[in-house]
Order: sequence, then C-alpha cells, then structure tokens
Amino acid sequence: MIFDFESDFAGSLRCIPMIARQKLDIAGIKLSLRQWSQLSREERGRLADLRCGTAEEREAYRALVLRLIAARSDEPPRYLATADFADWREAGRMPDAVRAQADADGVPPPTPAQWAALTPLQRFALIKLARSQHENENFVPAMREFGVL
Repeated sequence: MIFDFESDFAGSLRCIPMIARQKLDIAGIKLSLRQWSQLSREERGRLADLRCGTAEEREAYRALVLRLIAARSDEPPRYLATADFADWREAGRMPDAVRAQADADGVPPPTPAQWAALTPLQRFALIKLARSQHENENFVPAMREFGVL
C-alpha cells in the first residue's frame, strides 16, 4: 500500500514507502536510502509486500533484509531498538511529536477520537513524518489524506 502523499516518490519504489519503513522498524533494521536503491525493483516490492505481523514473519523478514544488505550493499546493517518504535501501536495515546508538528504547521492535531480511528500504518506514518527532519512537508498532506483535517 502506497499512500497518496507518497505516490510521487514512493510509488516507483525509488524511495522507501511507509509500509516498508514500518516493517523495517518492526524487524529492527535501519535501511539507508542508498542501500534501498541498490536493491532490484522486485526486491524493493517484496520488502513492501511481505507480511511482518507474527514472530515467524518478522524473523523471516529480518533474515531477508539482512541477506539483501549483504548481497547488494557495501554498508553494514544498522539495527534499531524495536521497542522504541511502538508509539504507532497505541491508539489511546498520541505522541507529543505529532502535536508539535501540527502546531509547527499551524493545523490542529488529531483529536483523541481521530487518533484512535487511524489505522496502525496511518499512525506510524504521522509519527514518522513528525519526527523526520526532511520529510515533514508531507505531514499536512498525510493528515488530509487520513481525514484528520
């Protein structure tokens, strides 16, 4: 699934779409854009499409990413503490970064009911966009797309 706000840059899979970013975070691997671009279009599509919900799926996803990095990149894998990325799973608590980004953009933040109604991937996207230094210009378009504004 590619969101409308990212379709111009992620639809071609030249950039890492949110669905793949979420799975990489779940797997605990930080994939650089350079590493992503060294993968084939088919491999990038596979990383976007593969399931990563169960412990077995997460382990298989992680193993695949590590194999792809070893085969295609001269950069070593970088790991993430997966517990640090659980905010998007919490429908009952919106992270301060989302409020701060909404304030910075001059728009109201999602209400608690709106936040709770978002899908986990939508919450992930808003959090990622709020915390990103270079992609927060997509924060307001994402809020519109998700029906929050």
